[in-house]
Amino acid sequence: MIKFLADESVDFRIVQSLRDNGYIIQTIVESNPAAIDVEVLKIANESKAILITEDKDFGELTIRLRRPNCGIILLRMSGMKINEKIEKVLKAFQDHIVELSDRFTVITYNKLRIREIKN
Repeated sequence: MIKFLADESVDFRIVQSLRDNGYIIQTIVESNPAAIDVEVLKIANESKAILITEDKDFGELTIRLRRPNCGIILLRMSGMKINEKIEKVLKAFQDHIVELSDRFTVITYNKLRIREIKN
């Protein structure tokens, strides 16, 4: 089963919705509050979890600096209502779950982009 780790930037209502739909989601806010980005990525990698975040800095760490990871999901949906965000995230998970490992995925208000990460 695929595991996920939610960064502190992710609205907890999204986390709870994913949990309610059967996804295994750990959170930084529950286990390591105030961890810096490098630590968060390390925790996700050691847990073999895909990181869910709203922080663009993880793109820098994974794409440019090639830090080890199991995949990143970047949520870029500012300005959307929480119910719309939850709906978009759930649909992306339902439709693309097998494609998320070892990929850099960006979910926006109008599209989904999944890109292979070269570690």
